[in-house]
Amino acid sequence: MSVPADAAARRRASFHELSVSAVRRLTEDAIEVTFGVPPELAGYFDYLPGQYVALRMQMPDSDGVDREVRRSYSICAAPEEFADGSSEIRVAIKRDIGGEFSTWANAELAAGAVMEVMSPMGAFISKHGDVSNVLTDMNHPESMVRRTGNYVAIAAGSGITPVMALARSLLMGNPDTRLDLVYANKATMDVMFLEELADLKDRYPQRFALHHVLSREQRIAPLMSGRLDAEKLEALLGTAIHADDIDEWFLCGPFELVQLCRDVLEARGVPRELVRFELFTTGRPDRPEGQAGRPVIVDDSESTYKITFTLDGLTADVQSPTHSRESVLNAALRVRPDVPFACAGGVCGTCRAKLVCGTVEMEENYALEPEEVAAGYVLTCQSRPTTREVTVDYDG
Repeated sequence: MSVPADAAARRRASFHELSVSAVRRLTEDAIEVTFGVPPELAGYFDYLPGQYVALRMQMPDSDGVDREVRRSYSICAAPEEFADGSSEIRVAIKRDIGGEFSTWANAELAAGAVMEVMSPMGAFISKHGDVSNVLTDMNHPESMVRRTGNYVAIAAGSGITPVMALARSLLMGNPDTRLDLVYANKATMDVMFLEELADLKDRYPQRFALHHVLSREQRIAPLMSGRLDAEKLEALLGTAIHADDIDEWFLCGPFELVQLCRDVLEARGVPRELVRFELFTTGRPDRPEGQAGRPVIVDDSESTYKITFTLDGLTADVQSPTHSRESVLNAALRVRPDVPFACAGGVCGTCRAKLVCGTVEMEENYALEPEEVAAGYVLTCQSRPTTREVTVDYDG
């Protein structure tokens, strides 16, 4: 498999132009988009099942002025390289209410379009039996151990996207692997990848168990009808799923569902290190996700923080007014627009950096593992200085 010569460039988020080779309708409100990856870029788009990419493009605002928009989407296919060295990236885009990009993509995106796609990132991957897969050493599918194990995935709505890649890879990788999937939706018409899930069930009838839970559609089994709450989840884990010998759990969906599942599993005594989770929303609608550095005016007469950051071996300084409550990421973007970020909401982990000097307050963290925080890593989109000088290293 081809890999870029510069390992640091592969590790850090970088954007490359890719052509859309296909757009396929999944549901009335969701599409699957396939990007072709030419051989010369294949190494930059190596990925592990469960990771995501960010898409970047220029879109006009209400005044008709173009501004940068970034959106992150999980990869829904297992890694594969073709005979000519090329590969592909597939993502699913579900139309969100008020979602400008997702609405545009569902209505207008077509094969032949060219978009900027970020190299794959993310820690929502299987680590069972392979502790070497840490956040700074990903994008190496050739090192993925084909391991046996018992897995459970719980997803809701578009949270199925990364789970599809994980399910395909885990089931295909080892003939003794077993996977239970609990998938919650409003109704059958809202189920993304309905045919693909049925195909997996037909292909692995003894090893893949699929449990559709529909909140607004009556099913034969009462347990599979209605909203997936704590009582229903406990019942599922006590009957339909053999939950006592699970090697790894995957949770993906909105904040409320993921937190509910984490609480139930914790109460059952499931070790925290066996639970992988990814959020599609933070549960904080009052805090919209950022797209680029917000304007901040620095007055020489005012008190400021000095923020120093290193990226690609280059170091830069920026002054941040103490009254502005500016994040480290926002300050860095004002002087260097290629600083890596995707969601700016504390969810994806793209803006991760190591705190070298000073202290910060990290307001939210849905992406870093406890051991990463203990090692000094922070999410710069959520970190605000609490000392006069702060230094972070994006290369660390």
